[in-house]
Amino acid sequence: MTADHSSWTFLTHHARVLVEIAKDPGIRLRDIAVGIGITERAVQGIVRDLYQAGYLTRDRVGRRNHYSLNLEQHFRYPTEAGMPVRLLIDLFAEHDLPDGDTQ
Repeated sequence: MTADHSSWTFLTHHARVLVEIAKDPGIRLRDIAVGIGITERAVQGIVRDLYQAGYLTRDRVGRRNHYSLNLEQHFRYPTEAGMPVRLLIDLFAEHDLPDGDTQ
């Protein structure tokens, strides 16, 4: 980002992490951190938040985690609460996701 531009963005880190997981359900947390420019510890906290709120599940596959998204879970903010997160993922993920609840 250059000095001419403000540092704010439209998407939160939570949204960015969700999109990265949608693109690659087997992605490592350190790769998410590098990709979106935050610490691995911050990504761990965000994944914990998303897990506790029901936006994702995680399964251990060997030494790594594999994530599944609940795309029908609704946004949390009142003005968007009637819309599923699938809308965000469909907009920002670079591939089509299945019609089911999880990836």
